[in-house]
Amino acid sequence: MSFTVSIVVGNPKPHSRTRKVAELLVAKILPSDDVDLQVIDLADYVQEIFAWPSETMSTLNDRVAGSDLVVFASPTYKATYTGLLKAFLDRYPANGLSGVVAIPVHTGADFTHAMGPTFTLSPLLSELGAIVPGRGFYVALSELDHLDDVVGAAAAQYAENFRRVAALASTTVEA
Repeated sequence: MSFTVSIVVGNPKPHSRTRKVAELLVAKILPSDDVDLQVIDLADYVQEIFAWPSETMSTLNDRVAGSDLVVFASPTYKATYTGLLKAFLDRYPANGLSGVVAIPVHTGADFTHAMGPTFTLSPLLSELGAIVPGRGFYVALSELDHLDDVVGAAAAQYAENFRRVAALASTTVEA
């Protein structure tokens, strides 16, 4: 089975550590070669993000809305996600991410804002209709030395959540 996966990185610096965390998380969750992955590094679209209308941004928004899984990743700025990521998400109408499985990810200097992805980004993704399969994932800079283990543990938890939802879905009656 092929999966369409997108990573949206809200770091204003291209090719950031935040992006690295998001890419590793996807690789751990879906280690298969049967993944159509696109990384949308919003730093590459700064000139377009506030252009209305924008064919480029509409194409990116459509890609994300059509994905099976999306990781939305941002460094922690002022205890929340970046304005760059917010501007991207503001382009969606109500329920614009309906049915998309979305994992919110934040990176930060320390654990002071560890609830950030759960407290700030998850509600926005849910408001847009996305399915958030557990609490958000937060990575502090002190964890970068053992990032593989940290991301592996998070991926295992998300995989378990997916299995439990799939089991429940297999027993429900179709409407």
